[in-house]
Amino acid sequence: MPRDDYEVVIGLEVHAELSTKTKIFCSCETEFGGEPNTHCCPVCMAMPGALPVLNEKVLEYAVKAGLAMNSSISRDSKNDRKNYFYPDLPKSYQISQFDKPLCEHGYVEIVKPDGEKKKIGITRIHIEEDAGKLNHDDYGRGSLVDLNRAGVPLIEIVSEPDMRSVEEADIYLKKIKSILEYIEVSDCKMQEGSLRADVNISVRKKGQKEFGTRTEMKNMNSFKSISRALEYEIERQIDVIENGGIIEQETLRWDEVSGKTFSMRDKEDAQDYRYFPEPDLVPIRLSEEYIENIRKNLPELPETRKQRYINEYKLTEKEANTLTASKYLSDFFEKGTQISKNPKAVCNWLLSDVARILNEKELEPEDMPFTPDNLAELIGLIEKGTISSKIAKDVLEVMFEDPKEPSKIIEEKGWVQISDESAIKEIVLKIISENPQSVSDFKNGKDKALGFLVGQAMKATKGKANPQMLNTMFKELM
Repeated sequence: MPRDDYEVVIGLEVHAELSTKTKIFCSCETEFGGEPNTHCCPVCMAMPGALPVLNEKVLEYAVKAGLAMNSSISRDSKNDRKNYFYPDLPKSYQISQFDKPLCEHGYVEIVKPDGEKKKIGITRIHIEEDAGKLNHDDYGRGSLVDLNRAGVPLIEIVSEPDMRSVEEADIYLKKIKSILEYIEVSDCKMQEGSLRADVNISVRKKGQKEFGTRTEMKNMNSFKSISRALEYEIERQIDVIENGGIIEQETLRWDEVSGKTFSMRDKEDAQDYRYFPEPDLVPIRLSEEYIENIRKNLPELPETRKQRYINEYKLTEKEANTLTASKYLSDFFEKGTQISKNPKAVCNWLLSDVARILNEKELEPEDMPFTPDNLAELIGLIEKGTISSKIAKDVLEVMFEDPKEPSKIIEEKGWVQISDESAIKEIVLKIISENPQSVSDFKNGKDKALGFLVGQAMKATKGKANPQMLNTMFKELM
C-alpha cells in the first residue's frame, strides 16, 4: 500500500462483451468456444468489398448500461475508425467511437466496508468491436490467428480518475460487473474474457493538484490480479520517485507468477490513433421515445433490490449488500425464500456456511452445484426436527460434492435426528451419571454447565439428538 505522504489516483476502462446472439457488424454468432475461425465471415475477416451493418441490439444494450449507470444518452452519435496495428484484427483498424460516444457523464455509487458511500464518475460508455485472438506456439515457432472473437460487440466503460485506493477500485469493478449482470447485457465471465479492464494508475504527493504520470495495464480479467498489480505498481512508482527517477507514460504487462509489472510499449494518446468518422456506417440518431422505452423496461437494479430486502425481508444493510452484490446469489436467495418462506434462514445459510465452502473451494456463487429447492428443503428438515443444525452442516458439505436432495443424503447416511423421548431420556441419564460436578454446578446456578452437558449428549449421539429435547430433559431430570 502507498506510503502515507503519497496519494493514489486510479481510473479503469472496463470492456464488457455484450450478450447479443450475433456480432456487432455481421450475422456471425458470438457464442464462446467453437473450432478456430468457424464463427467468421467476409465482414469479420475484412475481405475487400465487405461492408459492416450495425446490430441494433448492441445499441439497445449499450443504452441500457448507460441508463443503469446514470449516464446521459446521446441523441446524435457515430462510429469512428481507430487506426492501430492489430495483428488479430485484419482491417488494422478498430471500429469504435471517439468524440461522440453513446453515453456520457454518468456515475456509480460504491459502498466501502465501513459504510461510507462514494460516487465514481463515468466519463463515457461507447460501443466498439472486439479483436480476434492470437494462439501462441509453446515452442516460439509463431502464432495462429483465431477470428471467432473478432467483431464481438463490446461496450467500454471509462471511469473518471476518482478512485484513491486499491480497495475502491476493487469495489467499483465488482459494482460494474453486478450492474451488467442485473440488466442482462453481458454474462461477465471473466475467465472467458467477457469482462476485462485496462487499469490506469498514478501517484502524487498529498496536497498536489496535478496528476502524476500514469501507467496502464491492459486486458486484466481477474479481481485478484488487478488488486495485486495495483499494489505492486503503486509501490514501484513511489520507489522510482523517491530515488529521483521519472515515471514514464507506458503500457505495462502484469506477470502473475513473478508478481511484477514489465514495460510493453510507450502509452498511446488519442492523436496516435488518427481517429476519423467511419465512412461505411451512417450516424446513430436515437429518439426520446426509444430511450424512454428502454428506461421504463430496465430490470430491478442492485440498489433497488437491496432496499427491498431491507424493507420486505428485514435483512440488515450488510446482509442485503452482500446478497445483491451477485445477481446469481441474489436470485438464488429469492427462489429459496419463495419455497421455504424463511428469508432470514436462507440468508444465514448463504452468507455463512455456503459462503465459507465457496471460499474454501475458490468457487463463485454460480458454481454452486445444488439448487435453491435443495437449500429450502434442508432448512425445512431442520424446522421439522428431522435433523439438527449440526447435521445440516454435514449435509451441506455432501451437497457440494454429490448434489442431490438433502432427504436422500440423510437417508443414505443414517443421519435422521433422534427425537424419540425414551431414547433421549436414556442418553440424558447416562450423561448425568457421568458428570456429577456439572450437575452440581447447574444446581448452583451456573448456566454454562447445562451447555456442557448438552454438548456431551450431542457428542455421544454424533449430533443426531434433538437439541431442544435434550435441553428440556436435562432441566427436568436435574
